[in-house]
Amino acid sequence: MRQLFFKGDLFVEEILRALLEGKIDIATAKNKLRVLNIKSVAEVAKLDVNRAQRTGAPEAILAQGKLPEDVRRLALAMAEESGYALITRVKDEDLKELEADLPDGYELVINRQARTVILKQKGHSFPKAGKIGVLAAGTADISVAEEAVVTATVMGCEVIKAYDVGVAGIHRLYGPLTEMLENNVAAIVVVAGMDAVLPIVVSSNVDVPVVGVPTSVGYGMGKGGIAGLMTMLQACSPGLAVVNIDNGFGAGVFASLIARQAKTPT
Repeated sequence: MRQLFFKGDLFVEEILRALLEGKIDIATAKNKLRVLNIKSVAEVAKLDVNRAQRTGAPEAILAQGKLPEDVRRLALAMAEESGYALITRVKDEDLKELEADLPDGYELVINRQARTVILKQKGHSFPKAGKIGVLAAGTADISVAEEAVVTATVMGCEVIKAYDVGVAGIHRLYGPLTEMLENNVAAIVVVAGMDAVLPIVVSSNVDVPVVGVPTSVGYGMGKGGIAGLMTMLQACSPGLAVVNIDNGFGAGVFASLIARQAKTPT
């Protein structure tokens, strides 16, 4: 039997056709489908190109700690397979490398506040899949909040956002919160540093899941966001889930998965 070496959907279609025609058995088909899960890029990394299909969460390329030329190679490989690549914690030198020699048919969507870049094939669109809210306590928290926004957008979510609504001026919170509830968001990401009590306040006022994101913003006793993390974990208000410090990506994924489930008909 001839070997099947195809990319993406073509590979899947060929495997399924061979299975239906009796050319391969179920065990062989399963083994071939496993090949799709990982794509090697030189010796730098193994990209999980089918993660979004398997888990609903996209694979992001964390640029932090990587050489700019490796970031570019990984991003192009992912975009070739999936139509786009989401790159987080992008450095200036990474952006220069990506912009220097962009292949025909590709474009960059740059969010400097979020420190993200989406490298995508022109014409690629993200299917709509629900609606979430994103709140940031202070302007110093916006970078992490924007990472959550970009991630949710890649996952197809519409995002309603409001920033600088922390507890130091609690009256600023209720207008945006009302708008989010009136628009039937399925979940709300709340990003906060220092004492980081805003997610607790929000979760005590809404009937949708809240995802708290502590940030490393603040003075010495905050210990780089640990105080905020402990505050959120010790919350007595139910309905609050907490991700790691500065993890806007993780919060965006979690909230978007909730939104997808809420949109899925029963």
